[in-house]
Amino acid sequence: MAKSASLPPVRQKPWPEASDPRVDALVTDVIGRIADKWTMLILEELAGYEHLRFTQIGRLVAGISQKMLTQTLRQMERDGLVERTVHPVIPPHVEYRLTELGVTLAAAFCGVWLWAEANIQRIEAARSVFDGRASG
Repeated sequence: MAKSASLPPVRQKPWPEASDPRVDALVTDVIGRIADKWTMLILEELAGYEHLRFTQIGRLVAGISQKMLTQTLRQMERDGLVERTVHPVIPPHVEYRLTELGVTLAAAFCGVWLWAEANIQRIEAARSVFDGRASG
């Protein structure tokens, strides 16, 4: 008979346990979308400006295609993170800005940049040790 491995002691998570399955589903959905590199980069750029035109966002977010920028902005608008304003001129003048919801999300994810800045040397050292073991 195989001996079953016991689990380590449970520790307190730094966030509350969600009891509502809708909240669990929303968190999973939002993390999946926000973890997408383009959404994070667009969110970061829009957080630094009152509003930006589509072409300005495209220039600020290096490497993004027009198609991916369009798809990402549409999804962000659908989620209530950005507001799209079309000015009735020729050619059309379209601006994007973060909504209040988008601003709060940008503030929440600002912690990721702060964490990265505070821990970059530790992560680089750990990667160097790991890569040294893998190649040796």
